[in-house]
Amino acid sequence: MSISYNRLWKLMIDKKMNKTQLKDAAKVSGATIAKLGKEEPISMESMLKICKVLECDIGDIVEIVN
Repeated sequence: MSISYNRLWKLMIDKKMNKTQLKDAAKVSGATIAKLGKEEPISMESMLKICKVLECDIGDIVEIVN
């Protein structure tokens, strides 16, 4: 199984937000944003920060795929 953040990228497009703006608004590191780009897992704390900024649930930004 692997992680897909395609839902996150689509939501960011809808909200007209780029990766730098997300990083700054959510107060997460550049390394965290890089992990998202590589479809790697990030901490739950970072997930919650991103969800708070985007006003969504975790399921709205991440998907587990087989």
